[in-house]
Amino acid sequence: MARGVQVGRENANQFAALDETGETIGRRRESSPANQEGTPGRPLRNVSGMGRPERAGTAARRSTACDLGFARALRGALGGTLIAGFGVSCDERKAETPEESASGSREAASPVVWNTTSWAMPRGGVTLQGRVRDRVPRRPVVAWTKTLGSPVTSAAGIAGGVVYVGTIDGVFHALDAGTGEERWKFVPEGGGDTIEAAPAIARGRVFVGSGDGFFYCLDEKTGEVRWKIEGGAKFPSGATLIAGAGDGEHLVIVNGYDGVCRCLRAADGTEVWTHEINEPINGSPAVVDGRAVVFGGCDAVVHALRLADGSKVNEVPVGAQITASIATDGTMTYAGTYGNEVVAADAFAGAPEWVCEAGEFPVFSPPALGERHVFVGSRDKHLHAIDRRSGKRVWKFRTGARIDGGAVVFDDAVVFGSGDGRLYALNRDDGSEIWRLDLGEGLGVSPAFANGRIVIGGEDGTLFAIKEGTT
Repeated sequence: MARGVQVGRENANQFAALDETGETIGRRRESSPANQEGTPGRPLRNVSGMGRPERAGTAARRSTACDLGFARALRGALGGTLIAGFGVSCDERKAETPEESASGSREAASPVVWNTTSWAMPRGGVTLQGRVRDRVPRRPVVAWTKTLGSPVTSAAGIAGGVVYVGTIDGVFHALDAGTGEERWKFVPEGGGDTIEAAPAIARGRVFVGSGDGFFYCLDEKTGEVRWKIEGGAKFPSGATLIAGAGDGEHLVIVNGYDGVCRCLRAADGTEVWTHEINEPINGSPAVVDGRAVVFGGCDAVVHALRLADGSKVNEVPVGAQITASIATDGTMTYAGTYGNEVVAADAFAGAPEWVCEAGEFPVFSPPALGERHVFVGSRDKHLHAIDRRSGKRVWKFRTGARIDGGAVVFDDAVVFGSGDGRLYALNRDDGSEIWRLDLGEGLGVSPAFANGRIVIGGEDGTLFAIKEGTT
């Protein structure tokens, strides 16, 4: 059995401070199925149809506040445990322009210091919400592009002025976030296989899974392998990182297509615990309520495991295979399914709270959360906004092709890519278009955001960095 995972006040400045979305936060000042082959599940009851837009001022559900004094991100029930994803702390950050933070070279000074200074875990943090506490760039322009030679198949990670991303030919790239210049690249021994998993970055290490059946820990500066472990199949999703306090161990939790959820020691990759289900797992694990690891599987179940030892806490059947990462807030989970639905369920309950139809095609997009809405793309070519309380669809927005990547939710917009080659920014409340940027190749992965730049990869092998343009 693993020791309790803790982060204490005395060493909190070593770790990331997380808000309710799980993202690292800083300070801001402004001058202004198993691979599509599974059988669709049987629709559950209480399926919701089209709903009316919400009124402004609806109370946010289960919202919490962040204490910048120490990393109090999630308070667990493991004997008063505190846990957090580890990385750069608020206290260690200084206010920088995006260009200074990204590359060390100073361009024209910016009047904005961004809250979101890294995107160091899948979907932005341990709750997998895809949420940032910044306003969307209003005049988007391409800051740089980098041709990687094959389709980009993973969402990017951003930390320490470096962008990390994987491709279909199994090459993992580290690029300067300010210029797009290559720092290093990693090709697994014997040649790689598709890298779908988003990277996780912390404490000088980069953790990434590959289609070759190995999960790697790489040196952040050089890309050299520090350790690796072999699974029974590919690792299609990114890892979640947990920091321990005092003599507590730093942990890496990762799911595999072999149906195994693994908790590993970050130092050397040795196992703390494993938990196996009967079907593949496509999505990343979330940490819920400070005490449970939660994920969805191709067995059509939301699983909750005890963080300390991996034992089963609860299972919530949802009626169809869960095809990607879930999103969480408090104990609530939100999942897209192969049954063309979005399902909301309390991780510790016996049945879903609501189910909403999301078109006539499976949902492969991981949900993103705003205070009032769930945002999810579908292969019906629409982005759907669903009321988090009622499960009724508030609006939907049509693009020219399917949407498989997740969205990023800003304070004033929701941003996502489509297979039609465009990056879209929409008003969160009514779905009206703020802007679209035609990048010229299909966008099938989720965007990442840090230091004022949106980073997303294309199906023709181009990585794009988008920034705020000047007037």
